[in-house]
Amino acid sequence: PMIQTAGGLLNPIRVSADILKALAVRATEALAGELDGVVITVPAYFDDAQRQGTKDAARLAGLHVLRLLNEPTAAAIAYGLDSG
Repeated sequence: PMIQTAGGLLNPIRVSADILKALAVRATEALAGELDGVVITVPAYFDDAQRQGTKDAARLAGLHVLRLLNEPTAAAIAYGLDSG
């Protein structure tokens, strides 16, 4: 399915890429440095095609994907880091 945007019709991967690119700009500004690589979380129910679509979107955004991580796993890691 295509998504109507101000810039015209875009596929979901392109829309995701635009969102990831905007987030990368914000992260670069906040960290005052370039991103060497990214870890992106995805819902645990994502199938292989959805996971690949996420990787494709990240690459379109100019990001180097180190790993895709299931959201519940990321939440557990964050909890462990916070409770240290």
